[in-house]
Amino acid sequence: MTDFSQQRTIRVTCPLGLSSFLFDEIKALGFTPSVLEDTGIELTASLTDTITLNYHLRTAHRVYALVDESSAKTPEELTGWLKTIAWENWIPDDGYLSVTSRVNHSKIENTQFANLACKDAIVDRIRESTGSRPDSGSDLDKTVLFLYWTDEKARIFMDTSGESLSRRNYRTESTTAPMQETLAAAIIKSTNWSPGDHFINPMAGGGTLAIEAALMATNRAPASLRNNFGFMHIKGFNEEAYYAVRDNSKKDTLKEPGGSIIVTDQSPKAVEAALKNAETAGVDHLMRFETCDVAETPVPEGPGVIVMNPPYGIRLEPGEDLRPLYKRMGDFLKQEGPGKTGYIFTANSALAKKIGLRSKSRTTFFNTTLECRLLEYELYSGSKK
Repeated sequence: MTDFSQQRTIRVTCPLGLSSFLFDEIKALGFTPSVLEDTGIELTASLTDTITLNYHLRTAHRVYALVDESSAKTPEELTGWLKTIAWENWIPDDGYLSVTSRVNHSKIENTQFANLACKDAIVDRIRESTGSRPDSGSDLDKTVLFLYWTDEKARIFMDTSGESLSRRNYRTESTTAPMQETLAAAIIKSTNWSPGDHFINPMAGGGTLAIEAALMATNRAPASLRNNFGFMHIKGFNEEAYYAVRDNSKKDTLKEPGGSIIVTDQSPKAVEAALKNAETAGVDHLMRFETCDVAETPVPEGPGVIVMNPPYGIRLEPGEDLRPLYKRMGDFLKQEGPGKTGYIFTANSALAKKIGLRSKSRTTFFNTTLECRLLEYELYSGSKK
């Protein structure tokens, strides 16, 4: 059995550009990050602690627990080292394992070779130790290992998340190019919105931004709809610790956080998708849905933000012109938004000029491989003095 209380290196990964948000989240949970990189953070914690990290982190992709590390200059050195690790204490011999990897090694051209070599070494060790062996494949719903291998270093981790934490399990209906949940959470965190304020989301698509805001407003754990994690398939897993994290999270959930969350889109299919996703997430009762043009989006009195994620115009249909849309967004913010803060998320700097407002700030994000900006606008009646 693996000792879930033992302190070890934990690496938490995130999309490019989100590590500062992840750093703040990890600190807020009571942990002390020790390494901050563009796509990940390391800290010292236990496998039991990974339960809390997996359940509560909104901007993380995966939580890895370091098993061992070594230098491995050749495939033979890699497999020889892996066979020295007591995998029979980690992986059930009647279980199922998969291996993922990130390989940047001068002697390896096919990363699948590294995955296969790693899997074979682990299975051979377990068979030699127990007389039986686990099944293996590419599914991520049981025991998952992650190999990091360069010319200088090899590190083998247990993936305590399994499937990416960005998969919250509420997006049952999708629209064109849906925003990833982790990115949506980071965008909201970079605004000046606070739970209890209004959150107005024109051009909402499948509703990811609005649903993430509703989860934050109710202090609901982002993984509350998941019932399977990688840590559950490590020998020594303590179910009581998991249930304690889950039950305490439920107790901290707010039923009536205040403020309106308004979701609009001119596409009836998009609004229907957003509604169904919100129903799956259990937050539809906190939201108002309307099918309308951006300029007709209702804006209630009181503090809040208006957040828009318009088309970027990267792949335009023949004859399509987004310049009037961007101008209409600017007019809407100027006419309907005084007293609130406006935000537009776009990858198109040329179209952003058509908004016609001076941005207070520009925050860089990456939507997959696209470099984007979150433009912030202070909205006043008349001119700012």
